[in-house]
Amino acid sequence: MSLRRVAHLFAVRMTLAGDSAQERDGERRLLMRARGGDSTAFRTLFERHAPAVWRFSRDLFQDEAAADEATQETFVRAHGKLAALRDDTRFVSWLLGIARHVHLESLRGRAAHLDVASEENESLLEAALPSPTPEALLLDRELEGLLAEALGSLREERRAALLLRIDHGLAYEDIAQVMGWSLPKVKNEIHRARLQLRERLAGHVGSTGGRP
Repeated sequence: MSLRRVAHLFAVRMTLAGDSAQERDGERRLLMRARGGDSTAFRTLFERHAPAVWRFSRDLFQDEAAADEATQETFVRAHGKLAALRDDTRFVSWLLGIARHVHLESLRGRAAHLDVASEENESLLEAALPSPTPEALLLDRELEGLLAEALGSLREERRAALLLRIDHGLAYEDIAQVMGWSLPKVKNEIHRARLQLRERLAGHVGSTGGRP
């Protein structure tokens, strides 16, 4: 099964799933079994979290094939390093940290084309997107392009931190773990990223009214 198919099957389910104590306990049991060599348990972890890792890799590489390879590499490394995971409750942020290292290693070896087309986030776009009139719907593609261009103007580290927050919903503490930053730096970088995006998009707010 391709990674894109896995993403299609599991993304909605994982978005809607709660973070109950039972689910957390189930995840910990899977991790314990995977550490003991249970390939089925690790496959289940892969199916649960591959969509998030793939999406983050796609956001960084701007290439779905590269995201496929990076996701596979991320889980190969994760499988070999499970014993090093100190806090099972931070498995997702740990995985995304490995994915980011895979991307950075790729940057050192070749010129990378970074994808900035992250999923739309209401808190970022509410000031830029017009009301859902037919005219506005026709402009959705253009607005997505404007957001992608605005995200592309951010330096790599700032963009990665912002995507971890708005696309993957990580807590600031988890982003600090992924990025290797202090908590104040995480908050400052994400704040600056939001300001840059709003500045870039400000000229397009309400700009649809004069279109023919």
